[in-house]
Amino acid sequence: MDKKQAKKRVEVLRDLLEKANKAYYQDAHPFISDKEFDDYLAELEQLENQYNLATPDSPTQRVGGEPSSDFETVTHPVRLLSLDNTYNEDELNDFDRRVRELLGHKNYSYMAELKFDGAAIRLRYEDGDLVLGATRGDGERGDDITRNVKTIKDIPLHLKNGYPDVAEIRGEAYIERDAFLRLNEHRQQQGLNAFANPRNSTAGSLKMQDPREVARRPIRFFSFDLMTDNETPITQYKKMELLQEYGLRVCKHYKKCEDIAEVHNQIDQWKELRHNLPYETDGVVIKVNEDKYRDQLGSTSKAPRWAIAYKFEAEQATTAVKNIRLQVGRLGKITPVADFQAVELAGTTVKHASLHNEDEIHRKDIRIGDRVVIEKAGEIIPQVVSVVNPDRENREPPFKMPGHCPACGEELTKLGEDIDWRCINPECPPQIRQRIEHFASRDALDIEGLGEAVVDQLVSEGLISTYADLYELEKEELLPLERMAEKSAQNLLDAIESSKEQPLDRVIYALGIRFVGKTVARDLANGFQTMDALMDADEETLGEIDSIGPKIAESVVTFFEQEHNRQMVKTLREHGLTFRMEEQKQSSQKLKGKKLVLTGSLPSFTRKEATELIEKHGGKRTSSVSGNTDYLLKGDSPGSKYDKARELGIEIIEEDDFLKLIDKKQ
Repeated sequence: MDKKQAKKRVEVLRDLLEKANKAYYQDAHPFISDKEFDDYLAELEQLENQYNLATPDSPTQRVGGEPSSDFETVTHPVRLLSLDNTYNEDELNDFDRRVRELLGHKNYSYMAELKFDGAAIRLRYEDGDLVLGATRGDGERGDDITRNVKTIKDIPLHLKNGYPDVAEIRGEAYIERDAFLRLNEHRQQQGLNAFANPRNSTAGSLKMQDPREVARRPIRFFSFDLMTDNETPITQYKKMELLQEYGLRVCKHYKKCEDIAEVHNQIDQWKELRHNLPYETDGVVIKVNEDKYRDQLGSTSKAPRWAIAYKFEAEQATTAVKNIRLQVGRLGKITPVADFQAVELAGTTVKHASLHNEDEIHRKDIRIGDRVVIEKAGEIIPQVVSVVNPDRENREPPFKMPGHCPACGEELTKLGEDIDWRCINPECPPQIRQRIEHFASRDALDIEGLGEAVVDQLVSEGLISTYADLYELEKEELLPLERMAEKSAQNLLDAIESSKEQPLDRVIYALGIRFVGKTVARDLANGFQTMDALMDADEETLGEIDSIGPKIAESVVTFFEQEHNRQMVKTLREHGLTFRMEEQKQSSQKLKGKKLVLTGSLPSFTRKEATELIEKHGGKRTSSVSGNTDYLLKGDSPGSKYDKARELGIEIIEEDDFLKLIDKKQ
């Protein structure tokens, strides 16, 4: 390879890694494995060094991803560096050799700790009180997620037992295996895409806008690092003890090792142990134990020289593809699924795995009859990694997506730039069942007793074909159904009748509009106040609501443009469902005509609660600072909006000032 070819390959690798970084850190939806990412990164680093092609903006010089634009940005006082990775013992021995040569002696020890497959979080405590929770972001700046962090029960709001004046704590948020499976099961019942692995579900949960929704997610937290204003050097082992004394939770699987041989022994033990743990661990972190030696060793531009991550290879197995079948989702998405010869993998029997979409099948060239390598992504979700022998003779022809829905025979289509094939037939039986189940689910109209089995019977017997038909059911029609006695039939009818009292935001969510989850439905209800106003809104009007982007706006307009959906809504209106927000009593006009922008974390209110107060007193909360802004309401750890307000001379107020403005007693 000459320099010209190397430069071209470097550009390809940088583009791929930037996209992978965004998918991992911002979208929480990675498309390549950790091992593939590390291999591509190593190749890029080798080419940059060999041909002198390194640049400051290369992925080899960066840590993590850019902070999300949905949260205030905070600057970390000390960079949160990533770790260099290794997958083999020789490279781990090389790490030990480098440490020994840089220090010039062998008087150091190591700490070995399990590496968790979750999301890194930085905590800051002042006088024992939790004042900030932030993501790692790009290592220098992260997202302020304090409100969300405060919902995690493992994170104390106040430290105990001799805490320092200021404590900076780092750790990992994660979701346990069983809780992850329950979460995915619930998402699929709601017609939402399942998370690929616990790491993605954790990252996605931490970036939700409503802390109450975050509180419903089963997030746990382990602390593993401590920085204080105490300048006396200590050890990592002592830090773990102090973290526990302060009331923070640490993983019990950590071990002081006197040399690299003891580290290898500990890794071997944990390789076996990890399958019996309730949470995911993807390796072992090895750190020089003594702080004084860490200071001497220092860091490169992106990683400390005193630590390394030994990563476990994902467990794999080979099996044969018996069939590729199609599943129909609630919104008509067609998902190809591979059925395998049963095989044991990471302690469970695997018989099938999602192939995601037609493009993914063609990218990996998966065909019926192939022997394939499978692994569990995050040791939870089976996935096909590759075909064992793609060049063999007499393979089956390449997979071709059928042109028609496997359930109803309707012609399949792709919407816009969507990569998924969809069935858009509103009468498609699997979609009907799933739409009705979604409509009746706990987060929608919460119709108790209308589970999957009952819905299946109602549809199969021809008693309902839409969720609007539920309101026309009669007891005499229900009694012949299996396990449906007089009392259970009456209870179901009572639950259906009670659902008419559910508020407008739940009705909007229950309609099953693509991309409209609970939070978006609530924003739409607050923004438009009535179903009629929402139905008549165009994309531009929808986009005026902060949380509504072009994708959601297009989906809402498309839904209400379809005549059968408008007819369905009309029928629901006739049955007396709630189509209007309850009028909020105006407390005063003290903020009439005033535009306020919020930045940082308020001591007493969530953003939603502060917004409601602003609106009750006649004001309007806007999302960005401009010359038209009247006040910037500043909380803890303000972001870039604070700097812009100062530049523009906007009046900056804090919570106490705000309460005085509306004469609210504290």
